[in-house]
Amino acid sequence: MTSPDIVSFTEVEQAGLSDWRRLFDTLRARYRTGDFATGLRLVNRIGALAEEANHHPDVDLRYPTVAVTLWSHDVGGVTSRDVDLARLISRAAADLDVEADPSSLSVVEIALDTADHEEIKPFWRAVLGLTDDPETDTQLFDLVGSLPTVWFQHTEPHDEPRQRFHLDIRVPAEVAEQRIAAALDAGGTLVTDEYAPRFWVLADAQGNKACVTTGRGRG
Repeated sequence: MTSPDIVSFTEVEQAGLSDWRRLFDTLRARYRTGDFATGLRLVNRIGALAEEANHHPDVDLRYPTVAVTLWSHDVGGVTSRDVDLARLISRAAADLDVEADPSSLSVVEIALDTADHEEIKPFWRAVLGLTDDPETDTQLFDLVGSLPTVWFQHTEPHDEPRQRFHLDIRVPAEVAEQRIAAALDAGGTLVTDEYAPRFWVLADAQGNKACVTTGRGRG
């Protein structure tokens, strides 16, 4: 069975999916359920539709919203399968008198300027536990969807930057040393372990810093 083609941003806009917005390579909606019980009913409806379609979205149940993300993992983008399931989910929400809130949708990505992304990409893959994007060599993403995508933007060579912000990654305490070792094996350096096991400061080969943090030593 061949995979369906990715549909364009314009094609999604023309599909009449008023609840949904195409953000990067995903189709997203957020529904104002008002209470947890209604949200759970909507999630159950979505689950049944997903099983019937054999196409499964990411669903985030909170009080008082349900957020849904659709994309076709096998091709790395939005396809007709996502458009079809989005329509069905919208109908299920309407049956429950649940309204969508497209204005609340957003996606954060992290862009890192670099003259040589191949030099530092393995470090960021390791320290953040991300995965290579199958479509582009300059991007890393989280298969689970809980972390923002990191992409590398080309710039001219420059001295080590004086960062005005850096990334902290909080991991279970038993994972920290493994994550640090992977980052060091991927070309990183240990800047300081003075504050371990609360946190360790690491840097990639171009001096961009990140901290691996745990809950230990924090009271």
